[in-house]
Amino acid sequence: MNVYEDLKTELLTINRHVCKLLDRINAMPETSDHSFQDWENICQSIDNQLSGELIRVAVIGTIKSGKSTLINSLFAGDYLKRGAGVVTSMVTRARRGDGLKATLYFKSWDQVNADIRRSLVLFPSLEWRSRKEPFDIRRSSDRDELKQALGSLESKHLLSNDTRNLNSLYLSSYLQGYDRVKEFLDSDDLTRQFTGTDFSAHRDFSGNEILAFYLKDISLEIDSGEIENTIEIADCQGSDSPNPLHMAMIQDYLLQANLLIYVISSRTGIRQADINFLSMIKKMGIIDHMIFVVNCDLSEHESYDDLRVLVQKVKDDLAIIKNNPQVYTYSALYSLFNAKKETLPSKDQQRLAQWKGDEKIIAFSNDQEKKFNTNLRKIVTSQRFALLFQNHFERLKMIASGLDHWIRVNQDILSGSADEASRMLKKIKSQQKKTDRVKSMVKSTLEGAEQQIKREIRTDVDHFFDHRAGEVLPSLIEFVGSYNLPLDQYQERVVTEGFSNTLYLVFQDVKLGIDKFMAENINPGIFSFVKNEELKIKEYFETITGPYEVMVNDALSEYNTAMERMGLGVASGYRKPAAGLDLKSVKRDRNLEFPPASATMNYSTAIKTEAIMRLGVYNFIKQLRRLVRRPVTDEAINAVTALKKAVKRMKKETQESLVFHFKNYRENLKFQYIFALVDAVSENISDAMMARFHDYTQDLSQLTDSMVKNQIDKDRVLHDLQEAAAAAEDLSDRIRQFGEQLKKTTDTHSNPV
Repeated sequence: MNVYEDLKTELLTINRHVCKLLDRINAMPETSDHSFQDWENICQSIDNQLSGELIRVAVIGTIKSGKSTLINSLFAGDYLKRGAGVVTSMVTRARRGDGLKATLYFKSWDQVNADIRRSLVLFPSLEWRSRKEPFDIRRSSDRDELKQALGSLESKHLLSNDTRNLNSLYLSSYLQGYDRVKEFLDSDDLTRQFTGTDFSAHRDFSGNEILAFYLKDISLEIDSGEIENTIEIADCQGSDSPNPLHMAMIQDYLLQANLLIYVISSRTGIRQADINFLSMIKKMGIIDHMIFVVNCDLSEHESYDDLRVLVQKVKDDLAIIKNNPQVYTYSALYSLFNAKKETLPSKDQQRLAQWKGDEKIIAFSNDQEKKFNTNLRKIVTSQRFALLFQNHFERLKMIASGLDHWIRVNQDILSGSADEASRMLKKIKSQQKKTDRVKSMVKSTLEGAEQQIKREIRTDVDHFFDHRAGEVLPSLIEFVGSYNLPLDQYQERVVTEGFSNTLYLVFQDVKLGIDKFMAENINPGIFSFVKNEELKIKEYFETITGPYEVMVNDALSEYNTAMERMGLGVASGYRKPAAGLDLKSVKRDRNLEFPPASATMNYSTAIKTEAIMRLGVYNFIKQLRRLVRRPVTDEAINAVTALKKAVKRMKKETQESLVFHFKNYRENLKFQYIFALVDAVSENISDAMMARFHDYTQDLSQLTDSMVKNQIDKDRVLHDLQEAAAAAEDLSDRIRQFGEQLKKTTDTHSNPV
């Protein structure tokens, strides 16, 4: 077991001991069931967070760079499909498990229909459907009509720039895969699992280009390799996929990830696609959490010197984008083959034997792989768990100290006479009123701060998304307006294939360009903006609460002094607040998720299809009428003129739909995410501060007060308190030892990426 697992196990054990002590105190006859409810909630939250906490590692890079092979090598087996196509859009997530299990997550019918409707915007003909309702693939009539409409399109129409048109591919794949997946999507549970010997059957879906369209992502549990079960490694689609929605899916996972591993093939080195992707990540503000692996193709390099030159060039290129990049060079395929050499096919065994012949390169690769694996564990531990453990440790230390204080005060009071106890209780309650005033002031200040930061954020968001002077829409509107299509290349198609068919192709080309521009430029800008707003929220509340920390400490110190004057026990040690505001934990506790990156690409549903089509057809007919008395050779030229007018109207409709779409996106982002985060942060800070008051003010005198009134057997209660005091002392020793170990570990791993 590694250091992290040791710390996690011990912290969970301490948490359980705290819960047992709370149960022991709650079991006393005159203690209310709700006396320590706040502390019980904290313990439950700690247990949930530690048990469910994952380090998320995204493996990214261009197509065919070796991402899946690298992950397979980490798990010492061929579990992920290698060499997957560029069309599939899943993110495959893998982690350590007790056995082999693949869980497939299917899209819902609503998501499938939404994909289809986006692809049908400006479909060549408006007359292929018999219904006016939105398309629903579950209706056999809709499927039959769409199949017939697709069949009527000429093969040229299914191609765009000599590649398969993405929209026609979506439509045909959904139709072809319907019968195979309908039973899964009709059920309440949109998942399917393959375990044990059936594990590899998941590739029937992930490796099938048609069925893969119905999947959102895949989760794998693997019982080999040395990856801990707290680390999730995601195989992301190639960054140079022709589908911008794939980039959006990558971006969604990148926002969740704690670490990025960028894979570069030694066959190609750094390409323009790598530069574009890395520049986008830098714009998102997350490039600091990235390390690089040059995946060495051992068959490609004649010598170690040849490989060394390539690696140095890669480092030089990367240094332009990221300062001091951490680069590791090794062969993931060699590592994979070596791990399963006993079961390799003879052809692969021959390759392995040939590679081992070059001892210098193999020694270098092995050494680099060892360093990568060692540093990977250090990085993920230092990046995430140092703060997480420190926060939970401080909260448990606070609760344990508060319980110890509660026990000792009640012991001291019960050791005296009834009259003495009564007098002490009056003094305690008088002191509590002072601390209650400080609590009220803190609460009022936080409420005011919450409203103030919301006003500032509202201004920031509205300005950022302003369609005239903002940082998103003006550049996007300009991009659409200036998007240049060589319409002359559509000249022959207008005449031979029809105006509406050609207009559909033009629209799909324009939409693909807009989506690509959004994925590569608009989305990263939005992510960076929101990240800065999150940092602003964090710093704002920390600035506000700083002075009140002093006030809280003064109030608690005064309370301790008063208790000491009365001859009562004081709280042991100084209870400082948590180590820092952990936004990831706050968002997870409140189920707050950033809107998916693809949400910015749903603008096309607002385009007035019928208006554009009617205008286009009208212009075309008008042009044809003018051609009656002109030479036939002018027909194509005039058809292109009509097409230009239709494209101009199409761009205008697209611009209007973008303004409308981002207005809704802005409000959703503002109220459902950023404002909700403000509320969550404010509540988190309030809870933390109020928890520090708990052991001084709430329920402290309930037990003794009740005994004075109800003549409860004092000796029995004192005996119970004595046992609780012994448990509290043992708990304090355990917490102290954990704190020493945590500090030692944190000091050792103090240099994250």
